[in-house]
Parts: sequence; C-alpha cells; structure tokens
Amino acid sequence: MSLYLNALAMICPLGNTHDAIRARLFAGHSGVLADTTRTDAQGHALSLGAVPAACSLPDDSHLPLRERSRNNRLMLAALAQIREQADAAIARYGAHRVAVVLGTSTSGIAEGEQAFRQHGVLGAFPEGYHYGQQELGSPATALRLTLGISGPAHVHSTACASSGKAMASAARLLNMGVCDAVICGGVDSLCDFTIAGFSALESVSAQRCNPLSLHRNGINIGEGAALFLMSREPARVALSGWGESSDAHHVSAPDPEGQGAQRAILKALQRAGLDPAQIDYINLHGTATQQNDAMEAKVIATLFGHQVPVSSTKPFTGHTLGAASAIEAGLCWLAMQDDNATGLLPPHLWDGAADPALPVLNTVAPGQALGHAPRHVLSNSFAFGGSNVALVFSRTGA
Repeated sequence: MSLYLNALAMICPLGNTHDAIRARLFAGHSGVLADTTRTDAQGHALSLGAVPAACSLPDDSHLPLRERSRNNRLMLAALAQIREQADAAIARYGAHRVAVVLGTSTSGIAEGEQAFRQHGVLGAFPEGYHYGQQELGSPATALRLTLGISGPAHVHSTACASSGKAMASAARLLNMGVCDAVICGGVDSLCDFTIAGFSALESVSAQRCNPLSLHRNGINIGEGAALFLMSREPARVALSGWGESSDAHHVSAPDPEGQGAQRAILKALQRAGLDPAQIDYINLHGTATQQNDAMEAKVIATLFGHQVPVSSTKPFTGHTLGAASAIEAGLCWLAMQDDNATGLLPPHLWDGAADPALPVLNTVAPGQALGHAPRHVLSNSFAFGGSNVALVFSRTGA
C-alpha cells in the first residue's frame, strides 16, 4: 500500500518557510552560528543550530500548564503551516481516524532547568512550572488537544532516530487500518541538558561540524520541528520504504562494522522494491563524530559503491536529535518537489579534507544537480543504543 507525504511543515535554523529553507539550503548558507552564552568545558563558545529569533512562536495558553513549553511552541509553529490541511483531514475522516506520532528527546526539559535554578535560589518553583512539562509524551498530547482529535497519539524517544521511527510507526498505523491520516514528525529544543551531556562525551564541536573530514571533531546541537501529514491520498512524494534495527552494541557508540545500519537500509530498500543503484541521493546521518562517520562511510561504500551523491545536512541545522530524522526528511521532500526540476541537491558543507581512513564517497558540491528532480532518496538516522532507522522517499506520478 502506498503512503504519501501530503504536506510538510518545518521550522529550523534555516527558517520557517519552504522558500526560505530551500533557498539557504541550496545556496550553502548554514544556520549554525556561534553562541557566546553557551560554552564547552574549556570555556569556548559553542556553535549551535538555533531557530532564528525572527521566527516567532505562537501562544500556548490554550493548553493545560503541563503541556506548555518552548518545545511544544516550536511544534505549534510548525503545525500552523499545515493547519488547513490537518483540519481538512479531520473533517474528511473524523477526529477518531486521525493519529499523532512524534519523536522528541528533550520535551520540556528547558522549563525544568529554569525552574530548578529558581528553586535553588528562592527555595520555590515558579508558578508557571509543572513537572509534566518534561514528560516525553507531552508534544503528542499538546498536538492532540490543539487539533481536537481522538485517534492514537504517542511519542517515540529513541535519541537521534526518534522522529524517523515515528514516521515508520505512522506508516504501520495506516497499513493496519487503525487510522486514515497521521500527523507525524518530531520536535526538539535547545537545553543545557543535551549540550552538557554531549560535551561530557567530548562529542561537541566549538566550530561548525565537519562531517567526513579528517578534521572532524564532533556535533553541533540544533533544534527545530518538522511535521508531515501522511495518508493514503496520492501526493508528489511517498514514503516508499523504511527499515529499523538495533545494534545492541554500545550505549553511545555504533557497531563499527555497521551491521545494524546495513540491516535497516536493506529493509528499507526491500520494502520500497528498489535496488541500491536506483537511489539518486543519500542524506547521511553524518554527525561529524569519529565513530559514526567511519561506520556510515563504510556501510554506504559497501552497499552503494562510490558514485551515488551523498551529503550530511547537519552543518546546516545542527544535530536536532529527536527531530533530526523528520527535519532531514523534510529537506529531502523539498528537493523532490516539481519546482526543483533541475534536481539541485543539498550540498555537503565541509573543509574538503577527506579522511584517508574512510572510503571515498561522492559528496555533493554546492550547486550540484542531477538534471532532474530526485526520484528515490534514502535518509539515515543512527542513534544512541544502536537504534537505527532508514527511510526511502520516492517521487510519484501524482
């Protein structure tokens, strides 16, 4: 059964409209900037992928206190872009036949951080704080309440694979006939918890991340939200395949042989009915950490050879953690629309200093195009705990 991505909403460090995001992406203009208010263990200002201040976030006073957070406001800002399509789906199918499946890793942790700071000084939490703001299921609850739907609503929190797994879960709900439309995707917001955690792992770069480079030294934390309306109604882009696997190798390091990553990719290709040679472009997980890039480069070279164009878009957005899969799926979706007839591809921003220990890959140069809109695209996400997901998107005749 074909499943279609009927509409996309996105807010990220590149902006909050399709035109703005696509223009900056294809022009090679990164949204990762130095933030002097946040530093690493050595006191160096960190480069972060923050949503621009010019992207205003909506009011959330219609929600119960426990569902109010900046994380949920990012999600509501995205929802506003496709609210008309979402309401139309609800009117067509009924509130009980529309589901919500999201991914997040932060939820309202930032509100908790602020509340505990005040508690440490004044001995009391602020009036606007509710412990439930940190609950990982909060984004799904907030979206369900905002839309007034009663279908299934849940959140995946599997680190960097969260929103990719949410999209796969949405597809299963549709295939099982549980619902007729799903709002799916992910949202994550900047907070000290994730920045400090990755800094403690010595995995954060003070400069813009540099995937596949000999000089790569870690990630940039980012934030944002991407939501899709997924249904069986034909649209230009279909979610044609997905694959999931678990390494069970290490809590934070990938299996260096990439066996779990290979299984996820091969499952996605099999479900899509495609051979590796039919993939026009690969959006790498591409974190710019030593171990991830080494593993992923090996897997791509093994399965696809050295000719397929590849890039990591994390130098544009930072690593948006629980939202990363959905945001990167959104960038692929934008590249597959009719108004990209020349087939411009997301470029690979790096210093060009290839690591001789890695297989040579065909990294996309700024301005590089296929000559036609991408027909089949693969997007990878490989998370802590060995949680892997691969998604395949295909252009259709709709």
